[in-house]
Amino acid sequence: MKTTFLKKYFLLISLVVIPLLTVFLVGKIPAQNESPFEKKIFIPKTGDTLLYRLLRPVKSDSSIKYPLVIFLHGAGEREKDNTSQLKRGVMNFATDVNRKMYPCYIVAPQCPPDYRWVEVDWKLPSHIMPKQPSVYLARTMILVDSLVKNLNIDKNRIYITGLSMGGFGVWDAISRWPDKFAAAVPVCGGGDTAKATMIKNIPIWAFHGDKDNLVMTSRSRNMIAAIKKAGGNPKYTEYPATGHNAWDKAYSEKDMYLWLFTQTNANRE
Repeated sequence: MKTTFLKKYFLLISLVVIPLLTVFLVGKIPAQNESPFEKKIFIPKTGDTLLYRLLRPVKSDSSIKYPLVIFLHGAGEREKDNTSQLKRGVMNFATDVNRKMYPCYIVAPQCPPDYRWVEVDWKLPSHIMPKQPSVYLARTMILVDSLVKNLNIDKNRIYITGLSMGGFGVWDAISRWPDKFAAAVPVCGGGDTAKATMIKNIPIWAFHGDKDNLVMTSRSRNMIAAIKKAGGNPKYTEYPATGHNAWDKAYSEKDMYLWLFTQTNANRE
């Protein structure tokens, strides 16, 4: 009798108590790969595809126009999984604090292996902007136009940021479509200094580490100097004793977010 009772007791525990405990714990501990970014696939009229992630404002109000942040990942996140582009930098925008203070849409497209946001050699001290945008940067801009058309996005508050390969993409994008962006935050990237006059009126805050051994620090320095010479007033932060990873510090700058989300094309001359 006693053995039978114990069996029934432990059966009750396994059927009722343990499942309830599991539900409680799962509710408290988020899954390791949990992300507020929706997985999306964009198929333009050309029939090609672009993998991307989309973050919507918390409690989005259809009567409100929200900013759009375009995030371009680095070379190490090139994949076909529509996940790797979230590894570095962009999740800083998605913290509870930032989402509450700066409600916005964020789009994070993914560039596959063997492609770049800009088809240039990152290790060179300079480059001339290619005549045509790269395949995946061009698709990203088509995607952005589609998002602006179909979502409640403020077209006067479209921001672009990116790190490393993505930093090059930022410089390239604003040089090709200077009227599209309200502000830009390139991190450890580089651009074509000959295009400085075209982007002198865009609010820019660039970041770089002074010990970067992958992308020369001079790439950011030279862009900032060229823009200032052209009459612009860009911001530049260079982190001392910092290598290629300038993004951890850059995307932790509270002042950067405050500065970024106050920029608008409506105020530009």
